[in-house]
Amino acid sequence: MGEFYVDLEALQAAASGINTTLDAMSTKKVSDIDAPKDAFGHDELATAVLDFCDRWNIGVENLAKDGAEVSDRLNQCVKRYEETEVANQTNLTRAIQNKGS
Repeated sequence: MGEFYVDLEALQAAASGINTTLDAMSTKKVSDIDAPKDAFGHDELATAVLDFCDRWNIGVENLAKDGAEVSDRLNQCVKRYEETEVANQTNLTRAIQNKGS
C-alpha cells in the first residue's frame, strides 16, 4: 500500500492565496469601468459597456463567493488533518504505554 501524505502548508498557502486574490478583487469593482454615457461618445457603446459591467459584476460576485468557500474548506481540511494527527499520536502513545504495563 502506498504512503499517504498531505502537505498542510500547501493547503494553507492555497487558502491564503485565494484570500489575497479576493481582497485585491474587493478594491477594484467592475463598475469602476463604467462611466457616464456622454463619456463614450456613442449611446449604443455606452449601453453595451453598462450591460457588460452589470453582467461581469454578477460573475465576479459568484466567483468571489465560490473562492471564499474553497478557502474555508481548505482551512477546515487543515484543521481536521491536524486534529487527526494529534489523536493518532495520542492513541499510539497510549498503546505503547499499555503494552509496557
